[in-house]
Amino acid sequence: MTIKTGDHLPEGNLAEFIEVESAGCAVGPNSFSVAELVKGKTIAILAVPGAFTPTCSVQHLPAYRDHFEDFKAKGVDEIWCISVNDPFVMGAWGRDQKVTGKIRMMADGSCEFTEKLGMTFDLVSKGLGMRSQRYSMLVKDGVVTQLNLDAPGKFEVSDAATLLKQLA
Repeated sequence: MTIKTGDHLPEGNLAEFIEVESAGCAVGPNSFSVAELVKGKTIAILAVPGAFTPTCSVQHLPAYRDHFEDFKAKGVDEIWCISVNDPFVMGAWGRDQKVTGKIRMMADGSCEFTEKLGMTFDLVSKGLGMRSQRYSMLVKDGVVTQLNLDAPGKFEVSDAATLLKQLA
């Protein structure tokens, strides 16, 4: 079953590579409960098929970075980028894209959370394994209030501009 507007996010964990130690977060990969992270917050999520891929690196992620202040002004507490990559790759991609302090680079290395969302994209025949479909979503206190799912191989509705318009 695919998640839809009005649904609660499923239970699950995502990992994030932490570069600076802080209270409760060691340097390196840290696993977080999605349910705990979304409590009382408004989260803008973009999900991509893979880190360092052309559309994801040139168009998708950079637009969310560039509109970070616009999202904050519209009441978004955090922006997450989710991909079926490991936290080391997501951390490196975040550094490459200069999103530190703006976008949380959340790894779903085993595709478990993406499967629970019903958002898998089978690229096994191309040697890329199971991936995430490209989408954006707005989550308020764990409930999906907006969902923009692109057709496979497309980048048409999950862009930052569309999600920003939906926040108006």
